[in-house]
Amino acid sequence: FFSPHQCHLIHYLRLSHHLIVLNYLICTFDKLKSVSSEDIKITDAVFDGVEVRVFEPPAKGDESLKRSVVYIHGGGWALASARTSLYNNLCRIMAESLNAVVVSVEYRLVPEVCFPEQYHDALRATKHFLQPDVLAEYSVDPSRIAISGDSAGGNLAAAVCQQLSKDEDLPVRPKLQALIYPVLQAFDFNTPSYQQNMNMPVLPRFVMINYWIDYINGDYDLAHELLVNNHTALNVGRALSFRARLNWTSLLPPSFKKSYQPVVQTTGTAAIVERLPALLDVRAVPLLADDATLARQPRTYVLTCENDVLRDDGAMYASRLERAGVPVTLDHFHDCFHGCMIFTVWPTDFSAGVQTRSSYIKWLDENL
Repeated sequence: FFSPHQCHLIHYLRLSHHLIVLNYLICTFDKLKSVSSEDIKITDAVFDGVEVRVFEPPAKGDESLKRSVVYIHGGGWALASARTSLYNNLCRIMAESLNAVVVSVEYRLVPEVCFPEQYHDALRATKHFLQPDVLAEYSVDPSRIAISGDSAGGNLAAAVCQQLSKDEDLPVRPKLQALIYPVLQAFDFNTPSYQQNMNMPVLPRFVMINYWIDYINGDYDLAHELLVNNHTALNVGRALSFRARLNWTSLLPPSFKKSYQPVVQTTGTAAIVERLPALLDVRAVPLLADDATLARQPRTYVLTCENDVLRDDGAMYASRLERAGVPVTLDHFHDCFHGCMIFTVWPTDFSAGVQTRSSYIKWLDENL
């Protein structure tokens, strides 16, 4: 017989195997060539060594410059592609609906590379696109650019936006950032949404921890330590200074906190942070950024779903940005689940996908 922890681990390994098979099928059979249509021109390019897919709507009459979205896809830093049908469809619809140039970043994935390479890829591609001569090549208005992404792509988008805000030599800066159920922290795996949705399909808690371990090149034997927050216990000195930046008891509304209680270990395992310093690196964990950095962020949209372990990551980031003086829209969906926005094509054409996508595009249309 197996212990409860062993049963949970077996369940987790089965889910991980499922994700590996799913990614193989997606990346092997579902990558689309850059086939343009009368409505949208689709081309593949390389921006400072990083592959991208560019979606360009046709010129309209006397219009000279278009707005633009740099989009970074999700998939736990390990799955999917800018060229799969799900993301190809999303970016094409964004380009059509917004009459905008959409740049979808094809960053390298785990296990080929680990943190910080995905971050560097996203940053390099974005900074290349923000050069005035490149924007002119694509007829983009430098004052109307958004940085956006979903899930792990939302993580990268937030981290890139923070870095761009610190770059004093950057001639062009994004007007907006739009984060869709972003993963923003690995400090606390027992927020109310992690506790509420720990076994929720699509993204159970153990699978999210697995994504983090792979991304920061850790060992699976640390999974249980992370799950119970031993890496940020009160005796872990390096974590203490960050605790107030991720105190969900003060950052979340009552409807999110419900009756859940914090899980804070008095004595944990300080060596975890020494082995995995990325756990406290703001390039990997944007929610740990200081207030001064947050105050420099552009107008922000955060989409969250009730049935998602990452719900509170997005809500806490929205709260901290708002306290720092940034205009924020928190768009919460009570009946939706993690990843739903890309599921709008048969046979996974869910109403949740259409609903969230429409709300996201509407916000971009009204603010970009």
